[in-house]
Amino acid sequence: MAESSGKPSVLFVCVHNAGRSQMAAAWLTHLAGDRVEVRSAGSAPGDAVNPAAVEAMAEVGIDISAETPKILTIDAVRESDVCITMGCGDTCPVFPGKRYLDWKLDDPAGQGVEAVRPVRDAIKVLVEGLIAEIAPRTGP
Repeated sequence: MAESSGKPSVLFVCVHNAGRSQMAAAWLTHLAGDRVEVRSAGSAPGDAVNPAAVEAMAEVGIDISAETPKILTIDAVRESDVCITMGCGDTCPVFPGKRYLDWKLDDPAGQGVEAVRPVRDAIKVLVEGLIAEIAPRTGP
């Protein structure tokens, strides 16, 4: 567990931090609330979040329009319990004792909202499984 808050922390990484990792971070925040600390970053961040990803998330009531792509830092990895990569290959630094997952998801860059919707929905299913594992609801 991350020492700062006692909550599990998750870092989502994709190349541009403009689509998949932003949607995953938004889903995790939306579905887990304050039970999980959420970060996202890119190995080569884009200039802005993919407008089709913003639109696809808005369709399910989640606003990511204010998010901005961020550069992946060693500290972000060091401070996270689980690092989830999405098609960025070997660019994510590896630290012993961390859990690494690689989610195989199509890159929605440059595609319309029709192409982004199935990626959005696949990410939701993966995030729900992750929450059940690292931050299950307790009590009634």
